[in-house]
Amino acid sequence: MDQHADRLRLKAFLYLLSLFCSSCEGVELGPDRCTVWGSGLDPNVVLPVRYFYIQAADEAGQNLTYSPGKDSFQVRITALAPGKHVRIHVPRPLDRGDGSFLMLYRLYESATSGLKVEVQHRDRPVGRSPYILPGPVYHEYCDCPKANGAAWQSAMTCPSYEPQILKDFSSFPSIDLQRLLQEVPRRFSQRGGLIHYTVLNNQVYRRSLGRYTDFKMFSDEILLSLARKVQLPDVEFYINVGDWPLETRKAGDLPGPVPILSWCGSTDTRDIVLPTYDITHSMLETLRGVSNDLLSVQGNTGPSWANKTDKAFFRGRDSREERLQLVALSRKYPELLDAGITAFFFFREREKDMGKASLVGFFHFFQFKYQVNVDGTVAAYRFPYLMLGDSLVLKQDSPYYEHFYSHLRPGTHYLPVLRNLSDLIEKIRWAKENDFEAQVIAKNGQILSRELLQPNRLYCYYYSVLQMYAQRQHGRPTVHPDMDPVPQPSDHSADCECQQETASQEKDEL
Repeated sequence: MDQHADRLRLKAFLYLLSLFCSSCEGVELGPDRCTVWGSGLDPNVVLPVRYFYIQAADEAGQNLTYSPGKDSFQVRITALAPGKHVRIHVPRPLDRGDGSFLMLYRLYESATSGLKVEVQHRDRPVGRSPYILPGPVYHEYCDCPKANGAAWQSAMTCPSYEPQILKDFSSFPSIDLQRLLQEVPRRFSQRGGLIHYTVLNNQVYRRSLGRYTDFKMFSDEILLSLARKVQLPDVEFYINVGDWPLETRKAGDLPGPVPILSWCGSTDTRDIVLPTYDITHSMLETLRGVSNDLLSVQGNTGPSWANKTDKAFFRGRDSREERLQLVALSRKYPELLDAGITAFFFFREREKDMGKASLVGFFHFFQFKYQVNVDGTVAAYRFPYLMLGDSLVLKQDSPYYEHFYSHLRPGTHYLPVLRNLSDLIEKIRWAKENDFEAQVIAKNGQILSRELLQPNRLYCYYYSVLQMYAQRQHGRPTVHPDMDPVPQPSDHSADCECQQETASQEKDEL
């Protein structure tokens, strides 16, 4: 992809939009000219929350690039069989403010006969509505794994490769399971939280090593969810559920590094990075009580760019000294930066001097044009949420990274800031003086993040890591005597009679 050319095209698009947006008001939607698409219209894509998109268009078929109103579309989802009731949570579509809408829905039981999805605008069908999803349409807790992993990846539109996965495994051309069994507990079990997993015949087993292993609930959760959807390879591995990545040996060292799966990577370590527990859990719990998730944030990005407060914003706890520096800068340059610490733990002696800021809801952040992202104990896990907004993210230079950072480019998708924050005020001033360019960078980051952080991409990423790991492991994955089975949750209120298919049958259908 030629990112420079893409950036120029986006700049031209935004420029033309700025010339003509004054004539946008009052344009009538053309329901039959609107487009509806996405994995939530495919019965083969089983996710905790299903979703699809609606693109608004006018009567001439031109896609709108501004919001036609948050109540422009109505969606009704019902069982395909007449008289059959299926429990489904169907909120109203999320207005993403750019002419597109994100529609989420969550099944609480399977629709064995299928679903009918009706999308309307003022009682007129939108796109090709109604959309028919032939049954069975399984809900999240149905344990109905696809036997053919390639077919599952195709249905999930998984990318052919992930650059971070290839980079992480470059240090591990082969993985000796016996060596891991002898070395990993000895080296790392006292470092915090380490979970030893074996997946055998698509069943998950584990044992905990270390004192701080409560966060195994998150790794359990995603492994079980993944195993309900696709047959996993037989594999034995260790997941670090602590904050800091662990393996400091380099590929050329003797002895060499061992593969540890972690939620955060760094330039000084060789851990294999997974999507963080935070975004993984928020994906699994979308529409079920979590305060923020990667989908809902897209419909809560505050006012339009022109109506945002022309200032940088930060709220967070005191997990790094640079965050305290933000408060000092905010006091010195209140016209440029609004920063505050909401909880003191690491620097409690500074609370009296610094003062504690009131908590604000995350969506309030997007009242501001610029968001300051500073590391916490490791990478700040708010970063993906900030990137999905439509504010410009000013990101502190950092040795830490999450699984998707390798796709991002400083100056194209976010504005980089030196690690000591010495150029932060200069960068904020630049953004204020170059408002158009700042908006372009913000929009570039939002567009790419929407693609990278879709739930199906997270599932694809986990599966690809396990698949590549299994291809390189030597030795037989074993359920050790001190391992406990991690059972699938039971949901007796839902019909989960799976139509089991063999791998050969699925290949014949492709």
